[in-house]
Amino acid sequence: MKILCISDQIDPLIYSNNAKERFQDIDLVLSAGDLPMEYIDYVVSTLNRPTLFVFGNHNLKNFNRFHGGTRTKKRTTIDDSTTHLAGAAYVGFKVLKEGKLLIAGASGSLEYNKGESQYSDGEMNRKLIKMIPRLLYNKLRYGRYLDIFLTHAPPLGIHDKEDRCHTGFKSFLWFMRIFKPKYLIHGHIHLYDLQDIRVSVYEQTTIVNAFSHHIIRF
Repeated sequence: MKILCISDQIDPLIYSNNAKERFQDIDLVLSAGDLPMEYIDYVVSTLNRPTLFVFGNHNLKNFNRFHGGTRTKKRTTIDDSTTHLAGAAYVGFKVLKEGKLLIAGASGSLEYNKGESQYSDGEMNRKLIKMIPRLLYNKLRYGRYLDIFLTHAPPLGIHDKEDRCHTGFKSFLWFMRIFKPKYLIHGHIHLYDLQDIRVSVYEQTTIVNAFSHHIIRF
């Protein structure tokens, strides 16, 4: 199975007349955030493949459709059902089954200016804990907790940066240790240098920076 991972930058190789032919053997698209929904809609309509997405900390025009409230108002509870936008399924703080794959998602970045889709590590911990019942169900029914963890921010100390905005989540580390996804796909960290690291391994999980686009095989 070939999976197209995208995030943070509109890629001219995708946003082109040749995209359908160039990516014709793609089976699934995963968006790791900070992309306009119009671009995701273009990807869905052009490639005609199942597409899952999380929000980043930018391009949040539709964020409150899935996360009621603001940083100054109490957040509402997220609907547990699969919600679609621009033909793509939102997987933020949910656990879904797409074909044979078990996929969980986490939107947002570490809090740095009290904006939308920003969380403290404690807040992220609590959101991950709420997914545990479904992950345990997966283990009982399918023999594994999770295949792919789709996030916007990276884990702490892996692909992240020293500034507060681009620091990763420590909570992602225990999540990987316990639930052992084969992949963690993230965005948020822009890659402008060919020497920048895109792929790393932590415990049993391969961590991939999806900036612009990257293809993985499952």
